[in-house]
Amino acid sequence: MFASDIAILLPEIILSVFAMLGLIAAVYTSKDGMAPVLVWLTAALLALMGIYIGLTGEGSQVAFDGMFINDGFARFAKVVILLSAAAILLIGKDFMQRDDLLRFEYPMLIVLATVGMMVMVSSGNLMTLYMGLELQSLSLYVVAAMRRDSVRSTEAGLKYFVLGALSSGILLYGASLTYGFAGTADFAGIVAAVEGGASLGLIFGLAFMVAGLAFKVSAAPFHMWTPDVYEGSPTPVTAFFATAPKMAAMGLLARLAHDAFGSVVSDWQQIIALLAVLSMFLGAIAAIGQTDIKRLMAYSSISHMGFALMGLAAGTEQGVSAMLIYMAIYVTMNVGTFAFILSMQKDGRHVTNISSLNAFSTKEPIKAAAILILMFSLAGVPPMVGFFGKYAVLLAAVDAGLNLVAILGVVASVIGAFYYLRIVYFMYFGEEREGIDGKMSPLAYAGLMAAAAIMLLGVFNLFGVDSLAEAAAATLVR
Repeated sequence: MFASDIAILLPEIILSVFAMLGLIAAVYTSKDGMAPVLVWLTAALLALMGIYIGLTGEGSQVAFDGMFINDGFARFAKVVILLSAAAILLIGKDFMQRDDLLRFEYPMLIVLATVGMMVMVSSGNLMTLYMGLELQSLSLYVVAAMRRDSVRSTEAGLKYFVLGALSSGILLYGASLTYGFAGTADFAGIVAAVEGGASLGLIFGLAFMVAGLAFKVSAAPFHMWTPDVYEGSPTPVTAFFATAPKMAAMGLLARLAHDAFGSVVSDWQQIIALLAVLSMFLGAIAAIGQTDIKRLMAYSSISHMGFALMGLAAGTEQGVSAMLIYMAIYVTMNVGTFAFILSMQKDGRHVTNISSLNAFSTKEPIKAAAILILMFSLAGVPPMVGFFGKYAVLLAAVDAGLNLVAILGVVASVIGAFYYLRIVYFMYFGEEREGIDGKMSPLAYAGLMAAAAIMLLGVFNLFGVDSLAEAAAATLVR
C-alpha cells in the first residue's frame, strides 16, 4: 500500500530530492558558478517530468487515503505547469546572467514552487491543499525579491509576502470553518456533508476559501498586489508569475469547487461569476493607461483570469474543459510574450516602456510579426488560437445559462483589445526614434517564434488540446 502511494507521488518526490541535492551540492562547490548548469539541469528535469506525466497514468489514482489524487485533470494541469516552468527557466537564463542575478537558489526555488503547484492540483484534502499552496507561496516570496539591491524588487517581495500571508490566513479560516461544519477535511467527506444542501457555516467556509484562492489567481477585487509585484520583480520571475502559478491556482479552485462542493454548484457559481466579471472589466479598463509593459501584462493577466473563471462559473464539465483549454493557450501566449519582453534592452539596460517599441517593425520585421500574432491572440482576434480559448469559455457560460456574464465578457474583450492593438500600432506606425536594440538570446528567440507558430498553426486542431481537456474535465466533474 505504502509502495503504491509512493509510486503515485514519484514525480513530486524526484523533483523534491533534486532540489535538496542541488542545495547540498551548491554548499560544496562554487555556488553561483554552477548556477547556469543547474538551470539547464532543472529545465531538463521539469520537461522530462512533464512528458513522463503526460505519457503515463490512466484513470484516477488515490494516495494516502484520499489526500492526494492523481487523475486526468491533475495530470493535464501538471503537464502545463512543468513545461511552462521549464520554458521560463530557459528563456530567462541569459537575462538573469546579464543582470548578475543568476544565483544557485533561483532554479531550486522554482523547482520547489513547482512541486507545491503539483500538490495543489492533486489535493484531495484541506491539509494537502494548504501544504501545496504554502510551498508554492514561500518559494515565490523569495524569488520576487531576488534583486536585493533594488528598492522596487524588495517592495515587490514584501507586498507579495504581506498580501499572500493575508490571503493564506483567509483561506485557512475558511478551511477551518469547513472542517468544523463538515466534520472532515477530506473532499470526499465534504461533498457528502453538503449533499442535499450546504449549511450556512459551510457556505461561509467556501466563500472564505474562494476569496483566499482569488488572491492567488489575482482575480479582482483581490488583485491589488499584481501590478506592483509584476513591475518590481526581475522580469524572468514576472514571466513565471504570469504562467505556472496561474494554472495551479485555477486548477486548485476547480478541484475545490467540484470535488468538495460539486453538489452545491448554485452556491458558488454566483461568487465565481462575480469574480469573473469584475476581473475582466478591471483588467481591460485599468490596462489602457499603462505605459510600462510589465504593468500592462499584470492587468492583462487579471482580465484573462476573469475569462478562465467564466468557464469555471459554468459549473459543468464543459466549463472545466473550456477553462483548461483557455489556461493552456494563455500560458503559451505569455511564454512567447515574455520571451520578447526579456529581450527589450537599450545600451545593455533593460527597457520596459511601451513607447520604446516605436517603429520596431522597420528594424526587426520578423520579430514584430511574431509579436503581432501574440498580441492578436491575447486580444482574442480570429483566427488566432486565443480566439478559440475565449469562444470555448463564452460557449460554456451560455450553455450554462450565464448569458449576462457571457455578454459582459464580449464587451470586456472588445475594451481589452485596445491596449494589445496599441502595441501593434507603436511597432508598425509609431514615430521612428531610437528604441530598443532588438538583440535576443537564441533561447528567447526560439520561445517567441514557437509561441507565435502555435498561435497560428493551432487553428487547425489546437494540437489536440481540446480533446485532452475534455478527457481531463470528465475525470473531475462526475
